[in-house]
Amino acid sequence: MSDVSYGEISRNGLWHNNPALVQLLGLCPLLAVTGSVVNALGLGLATLAVLIGSNVAVSLIRHRVGDAIRTPAFVMIIATFTTCTEMLMKAYTYELYQILGIFIPLIVTNCAILGRAEAFASKQPPLPAAFDGLMMGLGFAAVLLVLGAIREILGSGTLFANMDLLFGPMAANWGLQLFGEDYGFLVLILPPGAFLVTGLLIALKNIIDSRQQARLAAIQAKPVKGSKRVRTTGAIQ
Repeated sequence: MSDVSYGEISRNGLWHNNPALVQLLGLCPLLAVTGSVVNALGLGLATLAVLIGSNVAVSLIRHRVGDAIRTPAFVMIIATFTTCTEMLMKAYTYELYQILGIFIPLIVTNCAILGRAEAFASKQPPLPAAFDGLMMGLGFAAVLLVLGAIREILGSGTLFANMDLLFGPMAANWGLQLFGEDYGFLVLILPPGAFLVTGLLIALKNIIDSRQQARLAAIQAKPVKGSKRVRTTGAIQ
């Protein structure tokens, strides 16, 4: 069993190696369906379920699949879990499934899922593989939610609208009308708005990372106060 740090897995999935903001994977559905929180959450949960399931399955067969068929086997596993997720959405959240449309079956082609199967799950036991899928899925879903919230607020003036599509009748009154009904920037609902907001989020993350690195560098470069032991080397003539 390889030594893995669950803390490092968490930091990588949520921040340092975030699938959307760092690896820039899965951008097609991320930009297409994040016009509202409910759409973003629906796709985020579906991707999370496929990531966890496929990571565990790949980890379980990692010693039984040869190099020649690794990629086809991984794709079949991901397609199986995607199909199961699609059928569940059809059964319980059919209207939301219709809104998300082709982007649910396209989870099969999400490079973030295949990348984690190849780079991590195929080399680790099931528990670390499942945790990696959870953290990567949460990192991806978090970006989806932030994008969905920003675009819904600025584009439509609402927040948590139509949450009953995902959670049923109990969520019918969760929606908030933050601005007037005539408020809204159309560009933020359209794909160009998704590009703009995503670019701003990536820039914000880079700024935060650069400031953290500068702060750490300043701390490490600061001289230590107090007495010091001086070592003298060389031969005395």
